[in-house]
Amino acid sequence: MEKTAFPLFQGLQPQDIAQMEHCHCLRQKHFSRRETIFRVGQTTHEIGMVLSGSVHIESVDLWGNKSILSQTGPGQAFAETYAFCNEPLMVDAVAAEECEVLFLDVSALSCPHAEHRWQEQLLRNLLRVSMHKNLALSRRIFCTSPKTVRGRLLTYLSGQAVRAGKPEFTIPFNRQQLADYLSLDRSALSKEMGRMREEGLIVFEKNHFILLHPQELL
Repeated sequence: MEKTAFPLFQGLQPQDIAQMEHCHCLRQKHFSRRETIFRVGQTTHEIGMVLSGSVHIESVDLWGNKSILSQTGPGQAFAETYAFCNEPLMVDAVAAEECEVLFLDVSALSCPHAEHRWQEQLLRNLLRVSMHKNLALSRRIFCTSPKTVRGRLLTYLSGQAVRAGKPEFTIPFNRQQLADYLSLDRSALSKEMGRMREEGLIVFEKNHFILLHPQELL
């Protein structure tokens, strides 16, 4: 996709992007599936933006239990908070599939050769991106708050239906990834999904869902 279509670059012109490239503030890199982009404990001065594919932001505890905190798709940014705060990462950024990532060095905001107009626009865009990221993290907190498997699954599916504006939708996770996102055991999740299908509440095929009786899920 065109770089000027990125939420982080919204309002910028192609010549602004060219100027950033001239300042060596942008670089592009290809990653294979499951390749680590940023690792826990690492510090970075770059914001990652997905050109193609997708990136998972993951947390792994000392016992190897993994949780997917969020998924970043084409046009979306990640690691912006760590790049600006210069704090060690508390999460891993991992390629969920083969992907291409554009990195923005935060020195772009203080480049002496840059026009102040696009620097200010970039900061405004970054604030907007950060607010959307906070909403995404809040959604996950809502999804993991219920104590039961069904409660977490219902919260997630209900949220997806609201975002889609209809009871039929496709989620961005496979079964294991959904279990990781909801902090559930995959077997327990699969069993609960099976029970809900037998009860005539949902229909699903891989990551495509239909809520048959939304009012009964509340």
